[in-house]
Amino acid sequence: MLVRDVNSTVGTPRHVRGEGWDSKRLVVAADGVGFSLHDTTVEEGTEMELQYRHHVEANYCFGGQGEVVDLESGEKFQLGPGSVYVLDKHDRHIVRAVKGDLRLVCVFTPALAGEETHTAEGGYEPIRAVPDATGTD
Repeated sequence: MLVRDVNSTVGTPRHVRGEGWDSKRLVVAADGVGFSLHDTTVEEGTEMELQYRHHVEANYCFGGQGEVVDLESGEKFQLGPGSVYVLDKHDRHIVRAVKGDLRLVCVFTPALAGEETHTAEGGYEPIRAVPDATGTD
């Protein structure tokens, strides 16, 4: 059984920040469950263009107001507490935090190692080797 809280990630390699966003990785590849789970904040006014070519991502909004734009179709979808969006086709998209900080629970498969930041293309590289839960290969 894994039991963690968000505060336990602060100040560790699992607490990753970028321009206008903050991600606390609660479950990562080394935990061996096949997905990673993150508590993510996108600061109000932030716009991020992203595309996860190597991962599928599901996002559950529990705070703030925002939108996600499908860059292939141009469709815009409103985000607020209780909404979910899934990038099931490696969709190129924009996420905007419009009113208040956008608060998301993000699930990635395959799992992230936990220390990644976005590449120039707005995604994450696949991890090569996954250490086991003890931190060794």
